[in-house]
Amino acid sequence: MDINVSELAYAPTTGVRRVHETSLLAATPETLEGYGMLVDDPRGFPIEIVRWPAQGWRPIDENSGNQGGVTEGVFEFCWKGEVLYARNNAVGNSYLFGWSNWPEEAAKDGAGTPRERALIWRANYHPDGGQMVYPIRGQSFVVPLALPGDDVSPDRFVTFWCDGKRGLYIHPNVWHGAFVPLDDHAEFLDRQGRVHARVSVDFPKEFGCYLGAPLRRPDASS
Repeated sequence: MDINVSELAYAPTTGVRRVHETSLLAATPETLEGYGMLVDDPRGFPIEIVRWPAQGWRPIDENSGNQGGVTEGVFEFCWKGEVLYARNNAVGNSYLFGWSNWPEEAAKDGAGTPRERALIWRANYHPDGGQMVYPIRGQSFVVPLALPGDDVSPDRFVTFWCDGKRGLYIHPNVWHGAFVPLDDHAEFLDRQGRVHARVSVDFPKEFGCYLGAPLRRPDASS
């Protein structure tokens, strides 16, 4: 996967040397309650679409404000050295999502050091609709999630490990960091609201840290 860094949707914020380590849970119907759900079959899986909010006391007309529909495409991920890049073909954006080493020291090609965690600089939520990702080749991945609310902070995030046998659906307004594959390359079927509105949190800028997502399977006791 080739990425033109001049075309990234966001320029990453760096320059801090602190990590907020998130706890790690296996994604199950019980642990995902409130965040989303596991997806057995992506074919026809419904995506929640949220009606456009009213700007004042006059309500949005019925049968309007939620007609943007959904978009679908392949979400590609690639570790280049110790840097995680991605391209979401469903919405036409490319990203630098994080690093497995301090960004100033991260190898930009080759194998790099063994990846123990991802340092994630940004997370967002979609107020217009939900999002589903389904690993095309059954590869495991992790993703940090936090429940809705704009007063979010790093301590509200939990990293969920998905075994790759099923996909993951995230409800509208649920915060999510990068979907981080444990393999060097991974592709997901992505389906989400076509409007693709994003509300973001910048961890280094707002909290002076990166969000640390463990890149491993949870312990049996987790």
